[in-house]
Parts: sequence; C-alpha cells; structure tokens
Amino acid sequence: MANTYLLSPGVLARENDQSFITARPVTVGAAIIGPTVKGPVELPTIVRSYSDFQNKFGTVLYSGSSTYTYLTSITAYNYFQNGGDTLLVARVVSGSGTDWSPATSSAIPTASAGGTLASNPFILETLSEGVIMNNTLPAETAGGVLPSGSVDNVRFEIVGTNTGSGVFTLLIRRGDDTNNNKIVLESWTNLSLDPFSANYISKVIGDYTLNYNSTTNQIEVSGSYPNASRYVRVKAVNSPMPNYLNSNGVANAAYTASMPKAGTSGTFGAAVGNNISVDMKFYDQISGNIQGLTGSDYSNMINLLANVDDYKFNVLLTPGLTDANASSQVTSIISNTQDRGDSIYVLDLVNYNSSVTSVISAASSRDTSYAASYWPWVQVVDPDLGKNVWVPASTVIGGVYAFNDKVAEPWFAPAGINRGGLGTVIRAERKLTSNDRDDLYQGKVNPIATFPNTGVVVYGQKTLQNRPSALDRVNVRRLLISLKSYISQVALNLVFEQNTVATRNNFLAQVNPYLESVQQRQGLYAFRVIMNESNNTADVIDRNELVGAIYLQPTKTAEFIYLDFNITPTGATFPS
Repeated sequence: MANTYLLSPGVLARENDQSFITARPVTVGAAIIGPTVKGPVELPTIVRSYSDFQNKFGTVLYSGSSTYTYLTSITAYNYFQNGGDTLLVARVVSGSGTDWSPATSSAIPTASAGGTLASNPFILETLSEGVIMNNTLPAETAGGVLPSGSVDNVRFEIVGTNTGSGVFTLLIRRGDDTNNNKIVLESWTNLSLDPFSANYISKVIGDYTLNYNSTTNQIEVSGSYPNASRYVRVKAVNSPMPNYLNSNGVANAAYTASMPKAGTSGTFGAAVGNNISVDMKFYDQISGNIQGLTGSDYSNMINLLANVDDYKFNVLLTPGLTDANASSQVTSIISNTQDRGDSIYVLDLVNYNSSVTSVISAASSRDTSYAASYWPWVQVVDPDLGKNVWVPASTVIGGVYAFNDKVAEPWFAPAGINRGGLGTVIRAERKLTSNDRDDLYQGKVNPIATFPNTGVVVYGQKTLQNRPSALDRVNVRRLLISLKSYISQVALNLVFEQNTVATRNNFLAQVNPYLESVQQRQGLYAFRVIMNESNNTADVIDRNELVGAIYLQPTKTAEFIYLDFNITPTGATFPS
C-alpha cells in the first residue's frame, strides 16, 4: 500500500499478511473502462441493467458496410445476465475530451411571432457526446422521418402549451421514430420558464455540465441543478419569465406570446467527435489497435478511477486492454488498485492466438494479489449482432464474479462447476489438456477449461501474487476487500469522537457481530478484534490515534481433492 500512516484525520485500514506457508457484504458492483457507441465522454456513469446500458451507451456501431459491438457492451451484457446489479461505465474515446462535444437542439418557435421576448426560449443539449447524436441534416421528410435519426440519438417535441398558466410538456423521442409511431423516451409535464416556479425547466430536467479536467484529475461541474433526464440537459433559458402569473393569478401579457409553440418537433446537431475509422480492429484482431483506440486513450479514466472517495466498485474490467498491447496502462491500473485496496482487477495478459508459454511468461512479470488473470480467449454470441465472436476472458469473468456473489458470497471461489460455469460461452480458443491446466495454474494463470457434458468452466482462482500465502487466492483477496470496506465504514463514523472506552466498545459492538456473521457464512475459520488499553496506550491517545488490531483466519477452498481407492481381498473387512 502507498500510505503507511495518516497525515490528516481519516481511517487507514492496514493489512498484515501473516499467512505465509511454512453485518454486511459489499454492495457496490463492477466498473468497466472502455469505448462505447455513445454516452458521456470520460464521465463515469452508473447503469443498473443491460437495457439501461443500451439506452445510455448504445451497442451497435457501423464502420463502412460492417457492424460491430465494442467489448464493453458484451461485458456489460454478461455481467447483468449473470445477476450483476450496478455497473460503473467510464467511456473512453480517441483523442482528448476537448475534441468531443454534445449536440444542441434546433430553434424552438414561440407561440406568436409578436412576442416581446427573444425567440427560441430555451436550448437543450444531449448528455451523450459525438457526431452520432446529430440528426439535423438532412431535413425531416414526410411523416416526420429523420433520415439521420437512429436508435442512438434523440429528438424533442413541445406539446400541450398553456399560455394561461405558463406551462408546457416536453417529450424526448427516439431519433428513428415517426409522427405516426412515436417512441417517447421521456415525458416532462407542466414545465415552466419561470425561475421562481417549482417546475422551472432547469430545476426539473437539470442543467449540470460535467467535464473531466486531466490537470486536476477531477470532474468539474457547472450549472445549478443536477441532471434528472437520462438524455438531455438545459443548456440555456433565453427567455426566463419570472413571476409569470401576477398576484391575481393572471398571466403577464409580455410573456404569453413567447411561450414555446405547441406541436413543435425539433432535432439535435453541431456535436463533434467520432471514434469510427477505416482501420479499426475488433475481437480476435485486437492488437496495438484496440477497437480503434490506443492504450493512451484509456489513461484519463484509469487515473480518475483511482479516486476511491468518489468511485466505488469491487471489480475492475478493461476488456480489450491487454498487458501485451498496453503494458504501461496495465501497470497504472494495478498500482491504483493496490492503493485503493477495495477492488480486484481482472487482467487480460495476451492477445488472441497466444501460446501457453507466452501467457505464463506474461504472468511472471506481474506480482500482486489485487489482480487475477484468466486464459484462453473464448467465443460467445454477440448479444446485439447475433454472430459468434472471440473475446478476451475478462469479457465474461465479470459475469462469473456477479453470479458467484448472487448465489454465494464474495469470499467463495468464483470457479468450478457450481459457480464458474460459462453458460454464454460457445467454446474456448484452446481446449486445455491436464498438463496445460497444471502449467497455467503453477504460473498464476487461471485456466478456462472445457469438459465433456459440462462445457466451458473457470477452473482456477489464483491471484497474480508470487509468494505463497492465503492472498494468492481470489476468494481470500475478495474476503479482505469485503471486510475492509465494511469495517472502514464503521471506523469512519468514529473519526473526531472521544477516544474513550465507550468509543472502542462502540466499534467492537459493530465489528464483532459482523465478523461472526461472515464466519457463519463460511468466510472465516476464526477471528479476533483487539481495541483496548493494550494497543491504545496513553502515548497513542496523546497522538490522537485510535488503534485496532484485527486477526483473521480465512477459510481455504478445496482445490486439490485426493481419493484413495483401495483394492482388498474377498472376505476382508472395511475399516470404520
């Protein structure tokens, strides 16, 4: 870990691995860093289902006459398909974030051309960035068809304008619908342009603009109201109408004619940013070209997700970013993951069509209990294209972890026939022999095995740690992640409390029952928590410190089962 002591008030969960050989679980989900078809650029966003992912980040992209999906999409599908709950998606793009922008709404006519206020009373802006959000050109055709409208962009419509009360309804429609077959994504009723109204359009829809600043490694926020819409925000209100109704409840005549005109539909345009290029490499073709990107395109989000205070997750996935094609970025991720101490990184070591020897060699250069690797690549059905594609193991391992946590606990091994089955996998790139599996496991690589009548199964749960200890197993690492997360939250509530026996007992009263529950759920053989005068002496208290010592004996898994069959002569008795 990077820090060994505290310089400012806070909690430091220190971990002492003494296992060298001679209340409640973590509720946060996984995180993915990778390219997507659309969505906020370099703004980590939570999705709670695959349909939510599709709406916010899209799925199918078109490059020339071919269609593809990013590995990010396939990973999200497998994660939710296997019981995952929340997924933090950090979209990466080619170039920098300043090369990308959202689309803005077309002009909105007012109720009457004679209005005294400016026309185009408000302007909307898409949350998603890139040219895929543009549908202004070519112009709308008969029936309200937008030739450039698609499932990935949006349009809007003003309906139900009431000049007497100063309210109107705004519909956000899908870009590929028609006037006779409207696909309404959101409906915002009783909106007002009166800043003093509870239904003021900016308050209801939101007007936050968020941008990643690579210099400060922070998300910078401007605007007054958080975004409630999943698709748009209010960029500007050109015609604010304060106190639209006077004290007698009568509309201000200066405002009525400048209300947005009912029956108006509009489009979005002027967005910039495009990942599509002619030389993009997908699936088994990925090498230095990672679906049209390079490793450096990931760096901003790798740095941002190092922030443990703002972003919570317990598994990190970067499908397509392998140690072979982005070693520098992988090193940064491992370093960040170790510093965070609350997650594990599923690392793909090599590209498609690699040998057992090369995989083991790549694993030998990594030494950490905060990362695990699986091999070989696997073939799956692309859920949105319906075709068979080759993907790196991390694309499906997130789903294995999700299923493991759903049917068991994080401290159970996400491996074996009961919890490591890969139901969405058609076949592995290579059918491993018993010797292959032995060599890989001794080399810290978890084999993806193929068994008759069983299918493709994760058959290992080692971390990339070199030294033999309890932490060279995934289930133990994830046990520690769970325990440190919960216990640190308990301790955080004690910062600035009186350093007395009562405070220590408060800590013990919460932690001991929690560890007992983990023990009952087969996570621990035994434990002991010490926080008393023995480790909180007078000099410790005088330094404004509160010290706790937590001793754990993690439960081990049965990975090597020996069955002795003894042949005895007829008439012999069997031992009891």
